[in-house]
Amino acid sequence: MKRILVIRTSAIGDVVFASPLAAALRRSHPDAYIAWLVEPGIAPLIEHDPCIDEVIHWPKNAWKTLWREGRRMELLRRIRDFRAMLRARRFDTALDLQGLLKSGLLAWLSGAGRRIGLGSKEGSGWLMTQVLERGGDPARISSEYLFLAQEIGLDTGDFLPRLTVAEDADARARELLAGHGLAVGRYVACAPFTTRPQKHWFEDAWQALAGKLLDGHGLVPVLLGGPADADAAARIAAADPRIVNLAGRTGLPEAAALIRHAALLVGVDTGLTHMGIALARPTVALFGSTCPYTETGRANARVIWLGKSCSPCRRHPTCAGSFHCLRDITAQLVLDTALPLLDLHA
Repeated sequence: MKRILVIRTSAIGDVVFASPLAAALRRSHPDAYIAWLVEPGIAPLIEHDPCIDEVIHWPKNAWKTLWREGRRMELLRRIRDFRAMLRARRFDTALDLQGLLKSGLLAWLSGAGRRIGLGSKEGSGWLMTQVLERGGDPARISSEYLFLAQEIGLDTGDFLPRLTVAEDADARARELLAGHGLAVGRYVACAPFTTRPQKHWFEDAWQALAGKLLDGHGLVPVLLGGPADADAAARIAAADPRIVNLAGRTGLPEAAALIRHAALLVGVDTGLTHMGIALARPTVALFGSTCPYTETGRANARVIWLGKSCSPCRRHPTCAGSFHCLRDITAQLVLDTALPLLDLHA
């Protein structure tokens, strides 16, 4: 493999999980040209990875807009231009980590003679020259991508998620911290928000944990999230004026930098939480409805999952909204799990 295209366009957590593949490719093929195809909003996660030569933005939203507006000829022209751009790079190998029809089409558009799909579905297998079923130990973080790397003969090393924070994002994060009177290493990054309610820890539980962190340990909770999380974050922050609410006030690069400088990260099954492990910060991840990785690969990261008989239910809860798989995780349990990690970090 001399010219390699990696396709994992979204989402934040999945790109984080797949991130060690770039280093495995570089170790195994030190002279190869390695590009990664990703959606623009997620690109900052990998743009500064020294193992990646080029990050290619897939303009999915622009294409969707053209489709909705009925501008089919313009969309076709954009797709042809994108295909020409990809083929000009003369990729010989495309690795479709997503295994969906959209990612399979992108691999096919690249013109790569060797197209390997991971768990290809939605008919995308027909666009591949080789399909690998998803494998590995699901209890281990990044296991399916580790399995792929092993199957194609890469030097996998420790194969743990990794992120590189840009210097300018780090500087902006430090300014934000200073503006709230926060010192590096004296706050807890909190990632309470994700896409599905059955993955959320309860707001009163976050408030109880905040009180214990502030009053018992002098650690300031800092809420992270996107603009859509602003209302929920405001409700959590209303419990104590000392809670710092930055939900919707940072981009992804700044959020990564804030996690990098935190004493601890506590979060649900969401991309920001997985970034804590990638940045080797003390991390406590809370799982309920989704299948957890319990082997984090980091001595300073722990997963709390109660293993209820109905868990994981994934997208089909059977509890009528009680979500006791997360309700029964107490603030004290989270604190008791976190404190030894802080001692280890120190």
